[in-house]
Amino acid sequence: MTDATSILYGKVSAEEMSWIGSIMPLAALFGGMAGGPLIESLGRRTTIISTAVPFIVSFLLIALAVNVAMVMTGRAIAGFCVGIASLALPVYLGETVLPEVRGMLGLLPTTLGNIGILLCYVAGAYLDWSMLAFAGALIPVPFLICMFFIPETPRWYIGRNKHKKARKALQWLRGQNADISAEFDEIEKTNAESNKNEKTAGCSELFAKMYRRPLLISIGLMFFQQMSGINAVIFYTVKIFKEAGSTIDGNICTIIVGIVNFGSTFVATMLIDRLGRKVLLYISSIAMIATLGVLGLFFWAKERNIDVTAYGWIPLASFVIYVIGFSIGFGPIPWLMMGEILPAKIRGPAASLATSFNWSCTFIVTKTFVDLLALIGSSGTFWLFTGICAVGLVFVVLFVPETQGKSLEDIERNLTGGPKVPVRQCRRMSSIANLKPLPMAV
Repeated sequence: MTDATSILYGKVSAEEMSWIGSIMPLAALFGGMAGGPLIESLGRRTTIISTAVPFIVSFLLIALAVNVAMVMTGRAIAGFCVGIASLALPVYLGETVLPEVRGMLGLLPTTLGNIGILLCYVAGAYLDWSMLAFAGALIPVPFLICMFFIPETPRWYIGRNKHKKARKALQWLRGQNADISAEFDEIEKTNAESNKNEKTAGCSELFAKMYRRPLLISIGLMFFQQMSGINAVIFYTVKIFKEAGSTIDGNICTIIVGIVNFGSTFVATMLIDRLGRKVLLYISSIAMIATLGVLGLFFWAKERNIDVTAYGWIPLASFVIYVIGFSIGFGPIPWLMMGEILPAKIRGPAASLATSFNWSCTFIVTKTFVDLLALIGSSGTFWLFTGICAVGLVFVVLFVPETQGKSLEDIERNLTGGPKVPVRQCRRMSSIANLKPLPMAV
């Protein structure tokens, strides 16, 4: 332990540790609230760019911390930016990527995020927290540079009557030789219909009858994503393994969980445009229900002093399958579908509401997890999450639409009761081949 680390090591109370863990999602809640107005006023791209410098500052505060307040301030700034980014990125991708690959490319932020989690787990085994934070401060630098070379979304430009810039951005996104006439006309038509139906966009339109269904579906998916207990399980992985009496080192288990988390999200990117969103959500729900139920049974036996030494592998096996289940479905898909199903007219405030709701659920689960363990025991806690996942499965079956291969305009018409039109078909190869950077891109 280095001198910088020893300043705080051993001086953090259990309550302070709880707040260090939960202040990030609490701040992300407010970031989500701010993100909606920002992506509407500044644009999707500019909002994303604006998070880079605060991210760097947040990591430096943590790296240079000499007291708990500095760590918590750094975590709060990072959380606020995460709240903004978790809203802006799905909206940006949803508005720029073609339907044939929107699922695969829409999962990229989650996949790359899981790479970051895995790298953190591995590096954390060798670096103290201050050096790890210094490393984290370097990551936003290439992100900031690269973001300057991509355009704003054509839909945002059209919504601001900047049609020439919108056409130029769409042409860059689809490739210089691509015919964008049909797609551009469709975006303009949908924007005109939206302007005709509603005089103004904003928070007052959120709960209009025509927008109620997509908004409630997005909020419902966010609820079941977080109330599955994933963030509490990930944050307290080592603690849970210690309480389970597992014979496998807790830090090794954490790294294994990180590898599985990344690998399964990568698999999801390959499957989502083949199997569809709903099939992956079904698989995800069933896997989480089964594994959380088994974990509850394991802890139930342990709480009754039943010898489970021979079954010390069960917590790790259950965790691995649970993380696989979450990562292929309920982890990335609610964010992807938020960018797909929210109507263009209310996309900013609705995405803000859904994101804030998600992070409020994250805060509640993370902050109360230890209290739940004390109140109803480990078995009761895992069985509670099992029940929530079961209700989530029913929700998906009854209410969640399939969006695979559909344009945003088609999805919006179907969910808001607009006039039905044939689904626009696009060539898969051009979808992928035209995702080229500008010549000077990094």
